[in-house]
Amino acid sequence: MMDEDKQVNNTSKQLGEPTEVKQAMNSDSPVPMNVNEPGSEVTEQVAPQTSVPEETVTPSQDNGVAATETQAVDTAVIAQMSQQIESLKAQLEERNTQYMRIAADFENYRKRTVKEKEDLEVQIKRNAITELLPVVDNFERARSQIKPQNDGEMAIHKSYQGVYKLLVDSLKRLGVSPMRPEGQPFDPNLHEAVMREHTDEYPEGTVLEELVRGYYLGDRVLRHAMVKVAAPKEDMPSSEENQSPPENS
Repeated sequence: MMDEDKQVNNTSKQLGEPTEVKQAMNSDSPVPMNVNEPGSEVTEQVAPQTSVPEETVTPSQDNGVAATETQAVDTAVIAQMSQQIESLKAQLEERNTQYMRIAADFENYRKRTVKEKEDLEVQIKRNAITELLPVVDNFERARSQIKPQNDGEMAIHKSYQGVYKLLVDSLKRLGVSPMRPEGQPFDPNLHEAVMREHTDEYPEGTVLEELVRGYYLGDRVLRHAMVKVAAPKEDMPSSEENQSPPENS
């Protein structure tokens, strides 16, 4: 009996039999033990362990499918976001173009308003000064024509000439300056010819005399000067030309 137990134990060690099997074999049992049966039990116990990798293959495939679906969804989301970004860029470009157009229109409007304001101020100044110029003309005529004969007349003459000087100084501060056309060629943009004098002392078209003074307002003409212009001297007809031809006999 002992020999059989030892033999069974040795067989169990070689087959890698579990301790429970060994204990079951050592127990008093009338049923004879078959050496091949413990091996079959070991095989049945090991089989479930070897089947574990087969069960883990299915989740890995499911993970691959899920990853593919997630990647597809991410691609679609990225494409949608890219479209939204392009749409926003287009809207931003359109808004920038509108802003630049409005800014340019406003700048043009500002410049035009400033120019119109300056022109209006100049026109108002021109109208006001033009109304004062006849007064200046009268002061100048009085100075050139009136000849004081006594101290009283001289005092009166000096008094209104002082007023004339104040008026001229005020006009200068406003930018008014007189023209000096004598001896210059006639310019229709500056002068107005009211008289012509035939002479051979000056070239034709030379301003001989300023009858009514002209004025500038800044660099613009405030009033044209009325002038007398030189004209070529006419040749007198010869005596032979005045004689009638002799009659035929």
